[in-house]
Amino acid sequence: MMRKLIVQQWVTVDNIAAEEDGGLSFVSGEPFSETTDKAFEASVMGFIDSVDTMILGANTYAQSKGYWPYADEQGEYGEKLNNLTKFVASSKLDDAPWGDFPAATVTRDPAATIRELKEQSGKDIWLWGSLTLMHSLLDIGVVDEIVLLVCPASRGRGTRVFADGRDLKLVEGIAFGNGVVRLRYEIKK
Repeated sequence: MMRKLIVQQWVTVDNIAAEEDGGLSFVSGEPFSETTDKAFEASVMGFIDSVDTMILGANTYAQSKGYWPYADEQGEYGEKLNNLTKFVASSKLDDAPWGDFPAATVTRDPAATIRELKEQSGKDIWLWGSLTLMHSLLDIGVVDEIVLLVCPASRGRGTRVFADGRDLKLVEGIAFGNGVVRLRYEIKK
C-alpha cells in the first residue's frame, strides 16, 4: 500500500492556523502531563506512531529547530518527533541541523521528494504546519489527508488553513474532553 501525505494543522473554530503575528496561542493540550485528557494523548501518540517522515517548510523549520531538539518536557512524544526522518523545503538553506538528532534533508523540490517517498516502503508522511507549502502541495494534488485539531477558540484574523474553495470527505471526527476536536478528511481528487 502506498504511503500517504498527511497534513496536520492546529486551528481555531474560525479556520485560523496562525495568528496575525504568526503565533499559536490558541493551541491547547501541550505538553502532556498527569492532567492531559488520556483519549487525546492516545490520539496524538497514535498519530506520531503512524508516521516515520516529516516535511517542514523553511519558516516552520526555523521556528522549530531551536525548541524541539531540546524539549525534554515533551517526553516520549518529543523523542519520537525528534527521531522522525525530516525534510525541509527551502530554496535558500544548504543544511538543516536538528540539535543532536539527525539533520533534516533540504529539498528544493518538495513535490518530487514527496512523490519519491510515497513510492518507498514505510509509514505515512507528515506535513507539519507550513501553510504556504501545504497550499502549494494541495494545488498540485500530492496531499492525501488533512487532520484538523480544532481548538475551542476563535481569533477573527490571521492566516486561514483554507484560503480557497475545496471539497473534502470527512473520514473521522472525535471530540476530546479538553475541548479539542480532531477532524480527519480525505482530499477529493
